[in-house]
Amino acid sequence: MTEPSSVSPTATYRLQLQPDFPFSAAERAVPHLAALGVSHLHLSPVLEAVPGSTHGYDVVDHTEVRAELGGEPGLRALAATARAHGLGLVVDIVPNHMAVPGPVSLNTPLWEVLRDGPASRYARWFDVDWDGGHDGRLLLPVLGGRIGDEARHLRVDPADGVLRYHDKVFPLRAGTEELPLPDLLEAQWYRLAWWRLARTELNYRRFFTISDLIGVRVEEPEVFEATHGTVLRLIREGVIDGLRVDHPDGLADPAGYLARLGEATGGRWTVVEKILTGEERLPGSWACAGTTGYDALRHIDGLFVCPQGAGRLFSHYRDFVTPLADEGGDWEETVRRAAYEVVSHDLAAEVERLVRTAARISARDPRPGDHAPWALRQALREVLVRLPVYRPYAGDASRAVQDAAMLGRAAAGARTAFRVPEEARAVDLVHDLALGLGADGDAALGGAPGPADGGDRADRLDRADFAARFAQTASALHAKSVEDTAFYRYPVLLSACEVGGDPGEPALGPEAFHAYGARIQRDWPATGTVLSTHDTKRSADVRARIAVLSECPDRWRDVLAGMGEDAVCGAGAALLPGAGPADPMVSWLAWQTAFGLGAPADGSATVGAPLGDGWGRVAPSVLKAVREAGLRTSWTEPNAEYEEAVTEFVRTGPCGPAAAPLAALAAQLAPHIRANVLGAALLHLTMPGVPDLYQGTELTYAALVDPDNRRPAAFRPELLAALDGGADAGGDGPADGGPDGGGAPLDLAGEKLRLTVAALRLRRARPEWFGAAGSYTPVYAEGPAAEHCVAFCRTGRVLTVVTRLSLRLVETGGWWDTGLRMPPGGPWRDALAGRTGRELPGGEVVGLSELLSRSPVGLFVRE
Repeated sequence: MTEPSSVSPTATYRLQLQPDFPFSAAERAVPHLAALGVSHLHLSPVLEAVPGSTHGYDVVDHTEVRAELGGEPGLRALAATARAHGLGLVVDIVPNHMAVPGPVSLNTPLWEVLRDGPASRYARWFDVDWDGGHDGRLLLPVLGGRIGDEARHLRVDPADGVLRYHDKVFPLRAGTEELPLPDLLEAQWYRLAWWRLARTELNYRRFFTISDLIGVRVEEPEVFEATHGTVLRLIREGVIDGLRVDHPDGLADPAGYLARLGEATGGRWTVVEKILTGEERLPGSWACAGTTGYDALRHIDGLFVCPQGAGRLFSHYRDFVTPLADEGGDWEETVRRAAYEVVSHDLAAEVERLVRTAARISARDPRPGDHAPWALRQALREVLVRLPVYRPYAGDASRAVQDAAMLGRAAAGARTAFRVPEEARAVDLVHDLALGLGADGDAALGGAPGPADGGDRADRLDRADFAARFAQTASALHAKSVEDTAFYRYPVLLSACEVGGDPGEPALGPEAFHAYGARIQRDWPATGTVLSTHDTKRSADVRARIAVLSECPDRWRDVLAGMGEDAVCGAGAALLPGAGPADPMVSWLAWQTAFGLGAPADGSATVGAPLGDGWGRVAPSVLKAVREAGLRTSWTEPNAEYEEAVTEFVRTGPCGPAAAPLAALAAQLAPHIRANVLGAALLHLTMPGVPDLYQGTELTYAALVDPDNRRPAAFRPELLAALDGGADAGGDGPADGGPDGGGAPLDLAGEKLRLTVAALRLRRARPEWFGAAGSYTPVYAEGPAAEHCVAFCRTGRVLTVVTRLSLRLVETGGWWDTGLRMPPGGPWRDALAGRTGRELPGGEVVGLSELLSRSPVGLFVRE
């Protein structure tokens, strides 16, 4: 092994490892992935996880590389093969949580805590509130019913010292093996309980609302060292070159964690899965290269949404669905209702922990004291639901001013929810504690105990605990209420319902994109950028297809209307008793999903009624949507009759013969789908930051929400070989495959591959043009159709030109005499046309109708 490098990647390629796609499969793909032009492979988590896991985020052992993937020998073999082909490895790590597996013995630290209680050597690993009820025991909500009904399924195994419940196994406290079952259960350090009790009674921190994932206190130095030891060793030994940090918002102190991680890795390239909302900025104090790139996704996608058309599409949606304001009729109202539901129901246990802590603090200090628990509870809920971002960062100087202002606005709104002004003072306490302030209003976090808290260590610890838990709860609330609820209740334009997105304002113009690009180049030039991930609800190409509907909302309305009510809404199937013949919101969502996934208009996939394998993919996606929305059915309170009707509707409607008009519409919109797909891809690959390509997205890639988007990777090296077998595209670039290249005309998949390889190989050959030492300069078109062009120049060497809202462009007469002034210097070579392609002089205005005569996008290079 050679020494690891701290140099930023030029581009990464994400592989979703699982038992059906282990290290050996990834190793076989290395030659092809190296030929694409990426510099690093990006691996999903590689440490030991729950057996059979298809994602790896349910870690059970931080000391071992996952055996189902090939173990450490398999990872080392992959690294060696990658290194031999010039590639490094970036690995996903999961510091926030571990799994509560069926046989808990798979998680040794948790097993010992359950066996030995607070005296366990691992007691500080997990965020357990031992004083949170249950007689000092940890609640395990794992039973299928109440304990009285499930006791018959419990079996004690004295020889092994364990308690068995179906396939679950739990340790027994020493000396309790021979007790009668009722006494034995009472004597344990844990309390087995009905799974529904987790909502209100849970006393350990979990990942969002998933009780099978228990929070890890990685802020403790010994826990950090134990949970990161194997990964850090592999970095030192040159196996791993960089890291992706999963869910840093779940940590008590993200900035402190990243500082420790950066020091331990020697400053290796690290990006964090931080989802920024609106104008929110990544905290400047964080020791990382930037985010994983959902903020870039938002700015790219927004370019391809027509603001006027999106507004008209909403009008058609409102007429079709007739939703209540807080059930999809108004974005802000929908978010607010979902937040109230989640904070009051799903996160009730987390809120109660905060209430207990606030009550202890209030009882110690007479000035903010005398707050009833109900008032503290209401104050917490009202402040939390008004936070516009995932979480505040108490004690982080780089965010202090912004977070104080944000919490101040939230507190002002929260006070209005109280009828008695004096009782609203509970909001003041919550506000101060969330900011990490002491009893006198000064900062209470960091440093040694002093006058800020009267030297009371218990009070200081409680205040620090409240600030951290408040932020963690806020993060879970935002994720569950917005991403996992409101996005599914507001399906106006599904392409806008994406992580980091804003369905209420789905469109962004060129100026917003350029401002973002310039800021990223200045502040975070090595940040990650993405279009598709293992967590996106729809892949980039699906979103690109759906976004075209914002340019033709009337056509979409007419297509639905032309198929008739039975086809659109389901013939004779009462999806909800008392709600008429169908659920129109589900209909709207399902038809749009089918259009997004439907057979590509370029003919590269078989059209079969009309989706080919779409039945097996659209139906699970729609079912997940209605469960997440929680309006008619849910994961925890399923309505079987309703779900069966939804499934039948998808089979006979969007995935049945009646859906032929969708294919016809796709054929009409094919040129504009093409423009969106290629435009988004080229922006992603050439804008500031390090592009991360999800497996398979070098070609056209249609995938819906997980598990659809986590299917084992499949590659087409023969397509790249055929492309490379044509005319030279410049340097080590691919062939054109079109008239100038001498090959057969490319379909959309081939065009996307050609574009992707040209950009990736250019980035690899000329990293200085795209890195921190480079520059980003907007280039503006001149003429009546200028708003349809997005162009920028990287370091005076690479010019990207993209068409946006191409359907509207055609409807208004095309480019006319709109032109683009080529940057100085030259000549500028068309990197997508091969060496036989044209060259253009610098400094001159070139008509866009000429510049983009062969493709809706252009990539030009000045050597």
